[in-house]
Amino acid sequence: MTDKTDTQRGEWPELAAFKQRLRAFVAERDWQQFHSPKNLTMALAGEVGELLELFQWLSEEESQQLDNETLQAVAHEIADIQVYLANLSDRLGIAIGPAVEAKMKLNAEKYPADLARGKALKYSKLPKA
Repeated sequence: MTDKTDTQRGEWPELAAFKQRLRAFVAERDWQQFHSPKNLTMALAGEVGELLELFQWLSEEESQQLDNETLQAVAHEIADIQVYLANLSDRLGIAIGPAVEAKMKLNAEKYPADLARGKALKYSKLPKA
């Protein structure tokens, strides 16, 4: 897939440029052979697990006031997650930008502000309009 294809598919420009750099990084190391959607998804789950581990034993308050070392570790895990998401979306031909926009529109329909405001409920549990 090329950057032109990404932008034609409506990918956010910064993400399209990043995907292009990521493709070059992977190609230089001949890693494409290992990056099946299954493997990328499994690696993504592992990175999410590493992020979860950083918060596992923190209180709600502690999780909102991270020290610099923990904050840097969180930033690294978020970066790893984004790299795997970008790589997975690239392998499957999914433009993340338009997918996010479509999902936000769907969420707005499923969670109308006047019904969901201040409630931590799944859409199926919200009162009906």
